[in-house]
Amino acid sequence: MSKNTSITGKKWILKDFNQTDIEYLKDNYLLDEMTSRLLSIRKIDKSEIQTFLNPAIKNVLPNPDVLKDMEKSTERTCKSILNKEKIGVFGDYDVDGATSVALIGSYLKLLKHPFETYIPDRAKEGYGPSVFGITELISKNCKLIFTVDCGTLSFNPIKELKSKTDIIVLDHHQSEIKLPEAYSIINPNRHDDKSNLNYLCAAGVCFMFLISLNRKLRKNNWFKKNNIKEPDLINFLDLVSLGTICDVVPLIGLNRALVKQGLKVLNYKKNLGIKTLLDVCNIDADISTYHLGFVIGPRINAGGRVGKCSHGTNLLLEDDPKKTFKIASELNLYNLERKELEKNLMEKIQKKYTDLTNDPVLVLEGENWHEGVIGIIAARLKDKYNKPVIIISKKDKIGKASARSIQGFDIGSYIIAAAQENLLIKGGGHKMAGGFTISSSMIDKFKDFIIRKYVTKNIDLSKKKTILIDSEIAPSAVNLEFYDKINFLSPFGSGNPEPIFVINKIKKINSTIVGDKHIKSIFVGEDGTFIKSISFNSIDNELGSFLLKKDNIIVNIAGKLSLNDWRGKKNVEFIIDDISVNKNNEKMVPSSIG
Repeated sequence: MSKNTSITGKKWILKDFNQTDIEYLKDNYLLDEMTSRLLSIRKIDKSEIQTFLNPAIKNVLPNPDVLKDMEKSTERTCKSILNKEKIGVFGDYDVDGATSVALIGSYLKLLKHPFETYIPDRAKEGYGPSVFGITELISKNCKLIFTVDCGTLSFNPIKELKSKTDIIVLDHHQSEIKLPEAYSIINPNRHDDKSNLNYLCAAGVCFMFLISLNRKLRKNNWFKKNNIKEPDLINFLDLVSLGTICDVVPLIGLNRALVKQGLKVLNYKKNLGIKTLLDVCNIDADISTYHLGFVIGPRINAGGRVGKCSHGTNLLLEDDPKKTFKIASELNLYNLERKELEKNLMEKIQKKYTDLTNDPVLVLEGENWHEGVIGIIAARLKDKYNKPVIIISKKDKIGKASARSIQGFDIGSYIIAAAQENLLIKGGGHKMAGGFTISSSMIDKFKDFIIRKYVTKNIDLSKKKTILIDSEIAPSAVNLEFYDKINFLSPFGSGNPEPIFVINKIKKINSTIVGDKHIKSIFVGEDGTFIKSISFNSIDNELGSFLLKKDNIIVNIAGKLSLNDWRGKKNVEFIIDDISVNKNNEKMVPSSIG
C-alpha cells in the first residue's frame, strides 16, 4: 500500500474480490469485468445473482401469512371493513411513520372507508403510542386502531386501553420476549416471528399487510359487492420505497425489489404530495434514491423536528392541489429552519466537547438541546468518528435521547437491555438507531453500561479511519456509459453500498464554493481528460481547506460517481469522499481493472 497521506487521515483499503467468481459471472451472465468485480465484492450468492440483477417483486414476494399474526390481523380488519367501523391509524413522526400512515390511509381512501390519523407531538408526547393519543382516536369513534412504526414496546398505554378498542401493531422495531397486550402484533423482529423479513421497515410491513388484506377482500368478493375498483397495490410502492430508503434498512431481498420497482412508480409522480414537494424543490430529473434520502425525506421529517409533526403525513395523503402546495412549501421552509437549528446545536456541542477521539461510544448531554435535531447531529458525528453516538437533551431532570450506531453494534437491542435493567424510563430502536427517555441521575450509569457492552462486543476500532475502495478507475471512466454500467447494480444503500472508486494522479485546476458549503472542482488526468467534481458540506473541514488552496497539485481522489441531470442535460460528476496528496508519483491503490 502507498505511503501517500490522506487529507482526512483515513487509510484507503482495496476491497477483496475473487477472480474465479468474476470469471464465472462473465461466462454465465455475460457481465463485463467491472460489474462482475462489484458483484464478487458484495459476495452475492450464486443462487441469488439472477434475482439481484433482476429484482422483480413477483419473484421474491413471500406469502404475507409468513409474518406472525398476519392472518389474525387481516381477519379483524376485514370485519371492521364489513361492519363499516371507523379505523384509526397512529403513526410515528419520521418518514417511515409518515409513509406507513399514508399507505394504510390511502388504501382505506380507495375503499371509501372512514378513518382517522394521529401523529404525536415530538416535544409534548414523545415517541410512540400514549394514552392521550389513542384516547383521541377512540373519542372519534375508532373501533380498530393501527399503530404503525411504533407500538412494539408500548406496554402501558395498550394495556390500559385494550378494553376500549382493538389495537393492531404494525412495526419493525426490536422487541422484548414479552409483548404488549394488543389484539395482534405484526413485526418481523418479534422473537417468535419466523418470516426472515426482519430487514423490512414499517412501510414494508404495512405493504405486506395490505397485500394480505387485499387478497382477503378479493376472496370474499367484497370489491364486486360494493362496486369498488380493486386497488392496484403497485401504485403504493412510491411510499414503500420512500420509507425504506429513509429508514436506512438493508437493500437486500424483498427490500431491493420494492425500491427498484418503487422508483419506477415515483417517476410517474402519482402521489400529489411527493410531486408537489419535488416541484417546490425545482427537481425535474428522474427520481433516484438520492432524491428520496436527501431531498424528499429531510423535508417530510422537517415538520416533526420543528413542531409540525403531522405535516409529512398530511402531505402524502392530501388530494387538494392548493392544500398540498401550502404544506409542501411550509415543509421546505421548515427544512431551512431545521438546518439552522442543527448548525447552532453542532456549534454548542463542539464548544462543550473539544475532544471526542477517546471514548469508544460518544454519550453527549446538554440542557434544553433541541430534540428535533439531536438525531441528525448524532448521525453526523457517527459518520465523522465511526462510533456509536448518543445525544441526550436534558430538561427538568429528564433526558430525551437519540442514538445512531455503526455496523456490528446493535444499538436497539442494547437500549432495550438498558431499559430492562431499569437504567431507562423507556426506550427502543433497531440495529442502527434508537431513542430513549432517562432520568438525568442515571446518565453516568447508562454511559458505563453502553461502553461496557461495546467493549465486550470487541468492535474492531482499527476500522475507524478507513475508506473501503471497490476499484481504481481511469479519469476517462467518468462518463455516462460507465455510470450506466455501475448503476445497473442499483438501488444502492445499506446492504448494497454505492461503489467507491479511486482516480489516481490527477491535477487540480480550480475550485469554487457553491451553495455556501459545497465545493466544485475541476481536475485533469494524465490523458488530458477533464473531471468535474463536488465535495459536499466541506467548506468547514479539511477537504474544503485543501481544495481551496493553490491549484495545479497532483492528487488521488476517492469517491462516487453521480449523475447530474438538469433540464434534460446529463453529465457525470465525481463526488469526493477523500483526497491523498500524490508523493513520488505514487498511486494510492496499487491495483486496477481495465
